[in-house]
Amino acid sequence: MRLDKTALNRRRAMAFGAAGTLTAKQLPAQKTVSPPLLDQSTQSKISVLLPRDRVPLSFVIDDSTCLVNMGHFCTPQFATAWPDRAEYKQPWQEWPREIPDSFVREFGEWCSENGVKGKYSIVPYPACVGWMDRELPGWSRRQLQDSLKLVRDLMVPNWDIHPEMITHTRVIDLKTGRPMQEINKATMENSFPQEKKSVDELAAYLAYALRILKNCGLPCEGVTTPGGFGNAVKKELPAAVHQAVRDVFGTELPHYFKYVEMGDDTEPKLENLSALDSTYPQVTANVLAGTGDWFGGWQGIRTIEQQRYLSPDGQTGRMADLIRARQPAVMLCHWPGMFNNGSKDGFHAFQSIVRTIASVYGKQTVWMKLSEIGRYWAAKRLTKITLTDGKISLIAPFATQCFTLSIPRSSNIAASNQLTLSHGSQSQLIKRVSSEWKLNSNTFFVDHQSVKVCFDLTKGISSIQTS
Repeated sequence: MRLDKTALNRRRAMAFGAAGTLTAKQLPAQKTVSPPLLDQSTQSKISVLLPRDRVPLSFVIDDSTCLVNMGHFCTPQFATAWPDRAEYKQPWQEWPREIPDSFVREFGEWCSENGVKGKYSIVPYPACVGWMDRELPGWSRRQLQDSLKLVRDLMVPNWDIHPEMITHTRVIDLKTGRPMQEINKATMENSFPQEKKSVDELAAYLAYALRILKNCGLPCEGVTTPGGFGNAVKKELPAAVHQAVRDVFGTELPHYFKYVEMGDDTEPKLENLSALDSTYPQVTANVLAGTGDWFGGWQGIRTIEQQRYLSPDGQTGRMADLIRARQPAVMLCHWPGMFNNGSKDGFHAFQSIVRTIASVYGKQTVWMKLSEIGRYWAAKRLTKITLTDGKISLIAPFATQCFTLSIPRSSNIAASNQLTLSHGSQSQLIKRVSSEWKLNSNTFFVDHQSVKVCFDLTKGISSIQTS
């Protein structure tokens, strides 16, 4: 399977063999966003750091859903649309039709115990097998409801839930709810649409998927595009994501996952910006992955290349490169590549990587959901900050946790043992800590050159000053 030459967002092809290569993805041109809007006199005095001054980590899981093994059910449908591709001439009949809830529980509980966060797809009508909010033929209604409850209870606290369009295979006629009659690349979601669509048309398709998950009691702040979905409408897509997610879920800051960036800049891109000075600013966060899929791939059968993520000693691999460069380090996989048709080799490799990150880079990193990363960058780029006589004043269009600032040590803040964070009539103490690795919400640390202040930023006007 080759990558799309213009966008490289056919993420199924990220699981290349050892001889394969992956080049940096070309992102669509978007309005650029300047650094934080600091007062001119503040520009050389204060900067916004990473959350807790740590590198964000996240884990993106594509092609997951309740019970259905997408590798088994997608392969024959892709083979019909692309009959010449060797990738689809696999013995899919021999693979299990189910990725059981016992594995979801094993995976989710281990990740919770180890602090892992990320994005977990729930395909609403997976490969046209059945509807998540109605029936899933081959499983009882009780089995489906129990599976959804497991996702709500176990996954939702630490994972963003995304629809990965409606079916991840066939394009659905929104008027009838049935797949298009023809089966070819033009009627497969992975390469849809083939022609220009308006923002409203795209948003309607996204909203259809989102409403199914809302019916299931699953919260969504974003969406994932399957394969090359949206390649022909890259400029319209961020606005459509914003419109659909806000309309269905009332989300203040929608985000989406589409792109893999193998270059030097994996920071989220802020798109579709407008009304930034209003009560309801409009921003869509485009959150990127920074690795290919080097686990078992979307069918769960590829050779696992664990060292491409991270070597056993933690010194080489893409994750080591990103952490040392202090860039968001977001790993990518496909759910069948964690389960591996029952062997769970991908999951075991992932566990090893997480343990190595914890032992080598634990004090330099923090696990976050995609929505949390997108929200932090929106606050980082768009919050107006001034520093006057030791008082920090902030005007924030979005709230975020663990917002972290660096202030020159010459400020009188450096001599304090506690600070006061004020927002309206409410105030909270920010206490000094003795070590940088202890930096967390409502703490600050003083080193030889700067004061690092970490606090939960509220939307609107707030200030920090000596108590």
